Amino acid sequence: MHEPKSKSGEARGNDDLILSVEDLAVHFPVGGGLLGGNRRVLRAVDGVDLELKRGECLGLVGESGSGKSTVALSILGLLAPTRGRIVLDGQVVTSRPAVDRKALARIVQIVFQDPYASLNPRQTVRRTLEDPLRVHGVASKSEIEDRVATMLRHVGLRPEQAGRYPHEFSGGQRQRIGIARALILNPKIVICDEPVSALDVSIRAQIINLLLELKDTLGLSYIMISHDLGVVEHMSDRVAVMYLGRIVENGDWREIFERPAHPYTQALISAIPDPLHHAPLATTGGDLPNPLNPPNGCAFSPRCRYAEDVCRHEPGPALETRPDGHAVRCWRSEEIAGRMASTSTESAHP
Repeated sequence: MHEPKSKSGEARGNDDLILSVEDLAVHFPVGGGLLGGNRRVLRAVDGVDLELKRGECLGLVGESGSGKSTVALSILGLLAPTRGRIVLDGQVVTSRPAVDRKALARIVQIVFQDPYASLNPRQTVRRTLEDPLRVHGVASKSEIEDRVATMLRHVGLRPEQAGRYPHEFSGGQRQRIGIARALILNPKIVICDEPVSALDVSIRAQIINLLLELKDTLGLSYIMISHDLGVVEHMSDRVAVMYLGRIVENGDWREIFERPAHPYTQALISAIPDPLHHAPLATTGGDLPNPLNPPNGCAFSPRCRYAEDVCRHEPGPALETRPDGHAVRCWRSEEIAGRMASTSTESAHP
C-alpha cells in the first residue's frame, strides 16, 4: 500500500467536525396510483451516520444503487430527509422549515461525474464562473474578474480561455472548469461524485492530483463518492462502505484496505484489478437486491459466502465501533477478520 498524498497525519478531535450526519433516512413512496393503493416504500437511505473532519477526505464507496448519491443530495439540501439530522459547519440545516440553498452553497458544493453534461453549452466559461458570484452578491465587477482569473489559474487553465465555450475544451479541461465552478464561492466542503469516471485513463491521474493539490492549498474537506476503490484508496483519509442504503463498514483507509471486516468490503477490495494480470481477482456474486423487496435478515446474506442461519433470519446488527474507530455491521465480523489475519500470515510465511 502506498501512502495517499492527502494524508497529513494530524490528529483531529470531535470539535473539529465540519459535517455530521446522524441517522439519515431518505424514503420514497412508490406506486399506489391516484387512489394510493398498494403503495410501497423505497428505502434509498436508511439510518446513515457519517462524520467529516476539517481538511479530511472521506471516501464513500459502494455499488450503483447503494445510496451514495442520495446521501450527497441530502447534504446539498436538494433532497429532504425522511428523518435524521445534518449539521454543516456547526449549523443544523435539517431543523429549518425550508433549506436555505444560498447559505448552503457557501458551505458545500459538488463536482459532477460528467463534465460534458454538467456545463451549459451556451455559456462561456466566464459566464459559468461569474453567475454564482453575482447571485450571491459576494464581489464587485472588478473583484469578480479577479476571482475568475485566479480560479482558472488554480485549476490549471489560462484566464484568457474564459471567453471560450465548453465544446472548445477537452474532457479533462471541462472537468477542470467544473471544479472551478464548484470552488468559486470558496466552499468548505466539496462533494466529488465520481469525478474521474467519465475521463480517459490518461487524464484521471491529472485530475486526482489537482483535487489533492486544491484540498491542501485551499484547506478543503472532501467527500469522494466512487465505485473505483483505487481512486478512493489514493485520496481518502477514511472510508465508509455503503450497501443497500446503510453503512456496513467505516474506518481509517489503511484499516479498510488492509483489514476489511465486512464480507462486502472484502469482495469490493478483491475485485480491484490486479496490475500484473489486468483483471479482477474476484467479483461480488449476484446482483444488488431490489430495495423495494430487501431480503430477510442481513441484506448482504444472499451474496455472502460466510452467511449462516442468523445472517439470513436476523436483521444485521447495529454498526459497532471498535476502540480503534473501525466500525462494522456484521454478525460474524470478528471471525471473518480472524480468518483474514490468518490468511495474510500464511501468505507472508509460506
